[in-house]
Amino acid sequence: MKKIYLIIFIFFGITLNVNAETNRIISGKENAKITIIAYESLTCSHCADFHKDIYPQLKKDFIDTGLVRIEFRHFPLDIAALNAAKISQCKSDKSLEILESLYSKQQEWVKGSTIEEINDNLKKYLEKAGFEIKFEKCLNDKKIEDFVLNDRIEGVKKFKVNSTPTVIINNKKFEKTLNYKNLKKSLEKLI
Repeated sequence: MKKIYLIIFIFFGITLNVNAETNRIISGKENAKITIIAYESLTCSHCADFHKDIYPQLKKDFIDTGLVRIEFRHFPLDIAALNAAKISQCKSDKSLEILESLYSKQQEWVKGSTIEEINDNLKKYLEKAGFEIKFEKCLNDKKIEDFVLNDRIEGVKKFKVNSTPTVIINNKKFEKTLNYKNLKKSLEKLI
């Protein structure tokens, strides 16, 4: 049933009510010269690779130095990714930590032949990783779900996002192959 709603929201561009208390997952200073928006799906292996291979160097060279701010936005490609995104948004004080953990250990929780099995693996992983989350409450939180789905809707409408990860730099879609070398070159031109 949720899959049908996801399709309806995406194709008809329905805007949902968003809980003002739900915060974006951000790394970097508010006043950074460059803002990167990264549209991602938590079940996307390329997104996990971005967090493993590109983000640490980006953080070291540009985010920690105050030049870049990155906003991680949700673009769930399936119900498992939608559920994981809702979980990542559930504890605002730990959101980035949860997001990073879910990407770094993606293969531990993303397996299963049914959504129930994947959710069970996700719940077990979070407990094993030491995150104290009210799992069922988070999964059923309509305001968080609306927040996640609105990220996807906005990505499609505003930036023509159709795959993950998609990177937007200062409101312009990054069109080159996504690797650190290309990203660094583009950022250095903006500094």
